[in-house]
Amino acid sequence: MISVAEARAKTLALVAQKDIETVPLIEARGRVLVQDAVAKRAQPPFAASAMDGYAVRLEDAGPGAVLRVVGEAAAGHAFTGAIKPGEAVRIFTGAPIPQGATRVIIQEDVTRDGTSITLSKHLEENHFIRAAGGDFTVGDRLSAPRLLAPADLALLAAMNLNNIPVSCKPSVAIIATGDELVMPGESPAEDQIIASNCFGLYAMVEAAGGDPRLLPIARDSQASLKTAFELARGSDLIVTIGGASVGDHDLVGSVAAELGLERAFYKIAMRPGKPLMAGHLAGSAMLGLPGNPVSAMVCGQLFMLPMIQKMLGLPTEAPVLQSAPLTAPLSANGRREHYMRARLTPKGIAAFDRQDSSLLTVLADANALIVRPVDDPARPVGDVVSYLPI
Repeated sequence: MISVAEARAKTLALVAQKDIETVPLIEARGRVLVQDAVAKRAQPPFAASAMDGYAVRLEDAGPGAVLRVVGEAAAGHAFTGAIKPGEAVRIFTGAPIPQGATRVIIQEDVTRDGTSITLSKHLEENHFIRAAGGDFTVGDRLSAPRLLAPADLALLAAMNLNNIPVSCKPSVAIIATGDELVMPGESPAEDQIIASNCFGLYAMVEAAGGDPRLLPIARDSQASLKTAFELARGSDLIVTIGGASVGDHDLVGSVAAELGLERAFYKIAMRPGKPLMAGHLAGSAMLGLPGNPVSAMVCGQLFMLPMIQKMLGLPTEAPVLQSAPLTAPLSANGRREHYMRARLTPKGIAAFDRQDSSLLTVLADANALIVRPVDDPARPVGDVVSYLPI
């Protein structure tokens, strides 16, 4: 068995960054920006009013001053003249500041009578003008690589960019295996269960920016597994679930080997997830996950996601562990690195009593994984432990 760190390095070595494609801005959410985005336009492109009110010269903005209104400026409709001494322009939020104006008096500090306004005796100190380029200027950059969120799309739009260079999405074929599995909504026999891991992994791939493809369940026969692998041909990453152990019905490894798998490793010193395998198969990276639901999901988090991130051009440094005090004691750990399902609260962190790798309810309630090193001793309440948020 190899360590988690060794397995991570070996799985990352199986994949490479994908090519670049250009997509319309409207389709760029969740994609990875791979070249710096350079602003073509400043924001705001002109000095603009931050409030509804009246644009005036600073010299005329004394408490109690009376000014003559000579026009109006609204967003998209600038006042084309210049303000002279003793004049004001009615202005609305977002409108360009008229030439000659150096301050906006908010409408709450003004009394209007026809074309005349009288300023309050107690004026706000703020001038309520947004400077041109106050947010960003022409040539400013949004740095790559970056997984684009909705706020990023708004920023790119304001930069006047409509075509965005992104990484091509890595295609990920997901193959659940086993005679015991049926799909949700089907009627299982008494000795069957519902396929669940594949849906969690599909969502994980999609959220990470990959292009998941859920293939039909592969049965415990060489013919069915060969068909599944053929359907997966051409994918950047093939993820199998189950069938990777050493039982009589665990055929994934032997069938993959027959089809030309160049195995990178098999088995890791980790709980949950010991029967993990990885390698190259017919031009695709392959990751063979354990069949137990929690094992599959935790291994997906630790190994599959970094592979996707590398293909997208994102950083793949080892996850940064955080720390918290225990609110419940832990018994000593054994010879495998243990990722314990846990709940983090403002008071600290506690592992769930039940750590069986089949318990999806525990995983769904967990928001962290306590990371126990090999041979970690028993830990009392108050000891600080390392964890990964999930």
